[in-house]
Amino acid sequence: MFRIFLVILCSMQFASAQNKKVLFVIADGIPASELEKATKPEFDAIISKGAYLPCYVGGEKGGPTQSPTISAVGYNSLLTGTWTNKHGVVDNDIKTPNYNYPTIFKVFKEQYPSKKIGVFSTWLDNRTKLVGDGLAQTNYLQVDYHRDGYELDTIQFPHDKNAKYIHLIDEKVVAEASKVIKDSAPDMSWVYLEYTDDMGHKYGKSPELDTAISMLDKQIGSIMQAVNYREKNFNEEWLVIITTDHGRDALTGKDHGGQSDAERNTWLVMNHRPNHHAFENRTAIVDIFPTIATFLNIKLSKSVAESLEGLSLLDPKF
Repeated sequence: MFRIFLVILCSMQFASAQNKKVLFVIADGIPASELEKATKPEFDAIISKGAYLPCYVGGEKGGPTQSPTISAVGYNSLLTGTWTNKHGVVDNDIKTPNYNYPTIFKVFKEQYPSKKIGVFSTWLDNRTKLVGDGLAQTNYLQVDYHRDGYELDTIQFPHDKNAKYIHLIDEKVVAEASKVIKDSAPDMSWVYLEYTDDMGHKYGKSPELDTAISMLDKQIGSIMQAVNYREKNFNEEWLVIITTDHGRDALTGKDHGGQSDAERNTWLVMNHRPNHHAFENRTAIVDIFPTIATFLNIKLSKSVAESLEGLSLLDPKF
């Protein structure tokens, strides 16, 4: 009788277990100082459930892991959990990424081939070069859902000198990502948005950048509506992480690429309370890979685990 009770209890627990999903967002080129002073109700709603953490990019300053504070370099540090000396991306040309250091997408799909991944991006190269969708070097990894490449469509998005078309593309990416998340809920999704970086390059710390951050906040709200819908109606638990890829120079607030504190200092927002590591150590962009792995119960091979430069911001649950 007791054994029957245990079987029933275990079955009930299994049936009630929530399906875990991950969404990470890279909002390009927002200095921590500018996000912190912004009015951002949608960000604040996420922070109230989890945390806002000071973060950094660029590896160990002056050490072997020192990495340029350049966009694609930062993206790949998140994706692979490593710095430039390993992942091989040194600039936005992405000529020779070292695919021997796999992305979190590749590791996830190899362990869970039936699960789905999505990339929603205002820059096509994120999927085709960094993630390596369909490349022999990634063992022909397939991204199940993708909405990108709009920057190549000059009919629907005619290019203008003020980069308004990038904002319109961001809006399109957000709308498509929100729809796919609401309808299909990929198990791991990456959303990339660019307009804030364009305003930073053009105007530095400015009303224009402030407006771009306000627009971003509304976009985050649209995506979170889809996430909240899934959690409410489909017995899902979502980990949402939002970060940026670099800061900006202290003098003009426009440039980046170097190793100044202003260029290295970034931020991370998540909707789960982090572990003690997040508060006892300075968070880095390379911590996101192991954090996702912990949340999704991805068992890392010895070679992958030993290559990682970061630590998980979440404790494993048993």
